[in-house]
Amino acid sequence: MRSNTVLIAILTFAATMLAAPAVAETRTAIFAGGCFWCVESDFDHVPGVTGTTSGYIGGTSENPTYQDYVAGGHREAVKIDYDPAKVSYATLLGVFWHSVDPTDAGGQFCDRAYAYTTAIYAIGKDDLVAAEKSKQDVQKALGTEIVTEILPAPRFWPAEDYHQDYYLKNPIRYAYYRNGCGRDRRLKELWGDKAGH
Repeated sequence: MRSNTVLIAILTFAATMLAAPAVAETRTAIFAGGCFWCVESDFDHVPGVTGTTSGYIGGTSENPTYQDYVAGGHREAVKIDYDPAKVSYATLLGVFWHSVDPTDAGGQFCDRAYAYTTAIYAIGKDDLVAAEKSKQDVQKALGTEIVTEILPAPRFWPAEDYHQDYYLKNPIRYAYYRNGCGRDRRLKELWGDKAGH
């Protein structure tokens, strides 16, 4: 009798485990594309992206804040979590390239300085290779030098809470900033109908 009870319990547990939905794999991409509010906004609408986090990357200081990240040598960047079963890293690279001006070595749009320059921070060798190939493809497509750096990803530091989802929390201010900065106008000039936003 006891052995039957144990057997039923084991079979019930096994059936529950088989019926449980598989946990989706999540991968991460990190892109610096100027103002992190804009990069976050551009990627949040991509099917398969499960989360975006604005932050700082690439500098020498620990625990950077909005007040000191520039002095620490960091760029504004966005960490993008995604489901590789729904969107590929190659697709995310395509979204990135078409949402920035990769020919501008001095910043992005109205935001000038190193902190606003473009970069792809690759996580792992496969992403590094894919990013380098995509850069070559973009250089051929535009017929000009692409200045976007491609680097192995160092530590990413999340920005303060008030920067997260800024475009949702402050839609009027965000729209005014994005339009005033000329981001979408320049993207249209550079990419035409392929421009992202």
